[in-house]
Amino acid sequence: MSARLVILAPNWLGDAVMALPAIADVRRARPDATIAVAARPSVAPLFALVDGIDATFSIQADSIGPLAGFDAALLLPNAFRSALECWRAGVPERWGYRADGRGLLLTRAIDRPTRSVHQVEYYRHLVAALGFANGSPDPRVIVSEAVRNAGARLLASAGWDRRTPLVALAPGAAYGGAKRWPPEYFARLANELARDGVHSVMIGSAADAKATRDVPATFDLVGKTDLPTLAGLLTHCRTLVTNDSGAMHLAAAAGVAVTAVFGPTRDRETHPIGDRHAILTHDVWCRPCMLRECPLDHRCMRGIAPAAVLASARRTLDAPPAARNPLP
Repeated sequence: MSARLVILAPNWLGDAVMALPAIADVRRARPDATIAVAARPSVAPLFALVDGIDATFSIQADSIGPLAGFDAALLLPNAFRSALECWRAGVPERWGYRADGRGLLLTRAIDRPTRSVHQVEYYRHLVAALGFANGSPDPRVIVSEAVRNAGARLLASAGWDRRTPLVALAPGAAYGGAKRWPPEYFARLANELARDGVHSVMIGSAADAKATRDVPATFDLVGKTDLPTLAGLLTHCRTLVTNDSGAMHLAAAAGVAVTAVFGPTRDRETHPIGDRHAILTHDVWCRPCMLRECPLDHRCMRGIAPAAVLASARRTLDAPPAARNPLP
């Protein structure tokens, strides 16, 4: 019998992208169900790029109205509040991990994995325990021709001739300054790319403006894209050089090769999925510390040389951009 299922998405873009394989598992197992996604406003636009979602709506803290009327809720965030919102909205079936003291609010409470796993596997473990067979572990977004064209128009309006190779740069990171490779390193990288005849495209949210202002990119599009347009723009780039960020996961899901610089965060648990991507780290005794700001000398990031990042980016320049979106 058909049912109305709402999936509460993770609160961060990168986590939401890493949850896509688990969401695809649910969709495949329930082809006749109406599946909606409830997400924070900053994340909700992602699901316009995801196949098999019947509806998407934004939900603010303490906003239970949109959750009313669903038969079941799959809670991907671990927070107590997400379970409380679903309970208050009268959703009869509430599924999620037993976490944050919310077990009594869930009708099916699943124990979390007993060992450290990649975040993709963390979400897939949950849905498998709920009875939804796991399929492909690769996060994928569908970048339509219209979305690709929107990205190309934005690049052209900034001055791109539609021929010169592009490399996207994402110097920002929402979690904190400790995750950011030094801006002067990004600047050296952009200058070297320019000497190679490659145009660099600066991307990020408006909140990243401070982290990007000292990087001399050819095209500065920070704060000028919504999520779908950003995905379309990225498909015209040969690679993305980035910190551990939501843009990193979005690019990988859109089929774009990624060079990712990891410092204080756990690359084994949150690296982009796929064999096209390069992960650069500088192993020191204090990483991964998971701190927002470094109390020392930021050696985990400063130890990653611009030459190493440049070499990684150059390896992808002979490959064509993501001409079409790969399907699972």
